[in-house]
Amino acid sequence: MEYGIFGILVLIADIYAIYQILTSSASTGAKVIWTLVVLILPVLGFIAWLIAGPRGASAQV
Repeated sequence: MEYGIFGILVLIADIYAIYQILTSSASTGAKVIWTLVVLILPVLGFIAWLIAGPRGASAQV
């Protein structure tokens, strides 16, 4: 049961990340790369996007 809840949370987080990626002002190439990273590596891709994604990089400046 716990794994099912974890899977649902990962799915929701990935859908949120992909939506944010596609609606960002980043270039098309960056959007494609970030979307593929999140889809291929769901947990690690989401964490990497949170840390170094297009909005994460602009928030640090």
